[in-house]
Amino acid sequence: QVQLVESGGGLVQAGGSLRLSCAASGRTFGSSIMGWFRQAPGKEREFVATISGNGVITYYQNSVKGRFTISRDNAKNTVYLQMNSLKLEDTAVYYCAVGFRPSVTATRETDFGSWGRGTQVTVSS
Repeated sequence: QVQLVESGGGLVQAGGSLRLSCAASGRTFGSSIMGWFRQAPGKEREFVATISGNGVITYYQNSVKGRFTISRDNAKNTVYLQMNSLKLEDTAVYYCAVGFRPSVTATRETDFGSWGRGTQVTVSS
C-alpha cells in the first residue's frame, strides 16, 4: 500500500504563492493517478486537481484553473501542487491521495485512497 506525506503548507498573504509536495512510498506510484483535495473549516473535503500516472494529463476544479498547477516527478515519487495568486477562500487543509480509477476526471473522494494526513494552508488578507 502506498503511504503519502504532504508538506509545504504555511501562512501566506493573499496573492502569494506556495508549493505543496506529496511524497509517496510504494512501487505502484508511477502508474497511479494522483489527486489533491482540500478541506476548509466547516466544509466537506473537495477535489482540487488530478494528474495521470505519466504526468501528461491533468484536471482541475474550476475555481483553481489558471492559478494552481499539479505536477509529478516519478523518479522522486513526489507529486506537487504549485499554488499562485492565492485567495482567502483557498485556506484549507490540503491532502493528496491515490486514485483507484483510470481517469483523471474521477474526482469523488471514494475514487481515492491512501490519504495523507494533510498540510495546512492559510491565506491572510
